[in-house]
Amino acid sequence: MTDKSIHANPNKHRTPRHRAREFALQGIYQWLLNASDARAVVANIRNAHGFEKADGEHFTALVMGTIKQVESLREVIAPCLDRPLQDISPVEHAVLLIAVYELREHPEVPYRVVINEAVELTKSFGGSDGHKYVNGVLDKLAPRLRAVEVAGPQAADSEEE
Repeated sequence: MTDKSIHANPNKHRTPRHRAREFALQGIYQWLLNASDARAVVANIRNAHGFEKADGEHFTALVMGTIKQVESLREVIAPCLDRPLQDISPVEHAVLLIAVYELREHPEVPYRVVINEAVELTKSFGGSDGHKYVNGVLDKLAPRLRAVEVAGPQAADSEEE
């Protein structure tokens, strides 16, 4: 038995939400590089091979919401960076925008899931250590964007008293 038979193909276990984030990353990356119209980006990505396995609604919400709120998202991200945003790779830039949008606008998704997904996307599509940078930035932002959730159940209990 070889090592290959022991390890399952990780691509077979991607959830529809994870696939939505992958396609959203492609869309935001495309938008960052080409300044394409948001609707054109969504339409183009929806025609991509394998899109039918993605959560299309979440994909559209991520792309359209991120593009619509890009300036305010960048304002949230900037204080946590050690260099100007324009010096961040386009992949890391796109991942950070999507993750901050999801942290702000999708409280139903646990913050740890948002961070983990962002790190995994950066590992798959970014530079060799980009995931560490993304993780560090999001670890700084999560307490600001999801204070009660990050603090845990003790904080929620004390607020109710």
